[in-house]
Amino acid sequence: MAHGIGVVITERIAVGAVRDNQIEGELLIDPEDSATDSLLGVPADLIIQRIVDLVRQLGMRDAPSHIGIGMPGIIRDGKVEDSPNLVQFKGIRMGELVGAAFEPLFGRVRVGIFNDADVMAAGIAARRGHLDRLIRVWTLGTGIGFGRYPYTSGVWEGGHAVVTLDPKEVFCGCGGRGHLEGIMGQRAMRLRFMDMEPEEVFAEAESGDTRCVDFVKLWHRALAAGTATSIHLDGPGKFFITGFNARFLNLSLLNEYLHEMVKLSPLQGYQTEVVPGGETVATIGAAVNAEQRNDRRTD
Repeated sequence: MAHGIGVVITERIAVGAVRDNQIEGELLIDPEDSATDSLLGVPADLIIQRIVDLVRQLGMRDAPSHIGIGMPGIIRDGKVEDSPNLVQFKGIRMGELVGAAFEPLFGRVRVGIFNDADVMAAGIAARRGHLDRLIRVWTLGTGIGFGRYPYTSGVWEGGHAVVTLDPKEVFCGCGGRGHLEGIMGQRAMRLRFMDMEPEEVFAEAESGDTRCVDFVKLWHRALAAGTATSIHLDGPGKFFITGFNARFLNLSLLNEYLHEMVKLSPLQGYQTEVVPGGETVATIGAAVNAEQRNDRRTD
C-alpha cells in the first residue's frame, strides 16, 4: 500500500500517516481535550492551516501519494455542498484548497474529500479485511451518519431518511419531518425529553417507565426502517453500527423489527453488528478511500 495521509474533521481534527491499513507512528489530535462543536464557526482556511501544521508534526520523510479527508456534509467532487455541523464549509471547494495548502510542503498531491461516515465505513472494512465486499455503517452520535464502502459518488444522507409519516416528528436538525436523525440523534433526543438526558431515558425504560419504553421501541424501529430501506435499495449485506450512542442498541430488538420489514427471501442475508469506531479507524478509512479513488483515475 502506498504511503498516505488520513484526516478526519468532526468536533476536532485527527491526522495520521497511513500505510498498510494502519496508522504509522502517532495519531495527532487538535484540540486534544475538545468540547463538542469546538470547530463550529472556526473559519475554513484556519482549519485547513491547522491540518497542514499537524501534518508537519508527523515528520514524514517522503511525500505522500494521496491525502484523504473525511468530514460531515454532502460532499461531491471535492466540494462541500452543505454541512449543517460545520456550516462555515458550505460551498467550499475543499479539495482545491487542501491541495493548494499542501503544495509548498509536498508538491502536487492528489486529495480526496469524503463524508465522515463513508471514511468510517472504509476504515472498518480495512480493519476487518472486508475491502472486497459491500459494507454499510450507521454512526449514532449527535446526528446519524450512514456510510458505505466501497465509495460511490452520491449523497448518502441516510440519517435523513424518512422513517415515519407522523407530522409531529420535527426534531431533526435540518428541519425536515419524520427523519431517522430526528428520533435517534443525541440532539433530537434532548429536544424530545427536555427533562431527561438520553442515558436517563434508556435507564428509565429498563425500569419500566411507559413513556421511555415506548420511545426505546420507536428508536429501534426507526433504525430498522432505515436499514430495511437500504436493504431494499442496495441489497443485503453487513451493517456495522458504531458511535457513542451505539451503547443503547439492543441487537435482538433491532433484528426482530428488521425481520418484520424485510420479507423478500433474496434480501434476508443481512447481518448487523456493533463495533468500536473512533478517530483512528476513520483516519485509516480516509486514506484508504483516497488511495482507491486515485488508483481508478487515469488523468
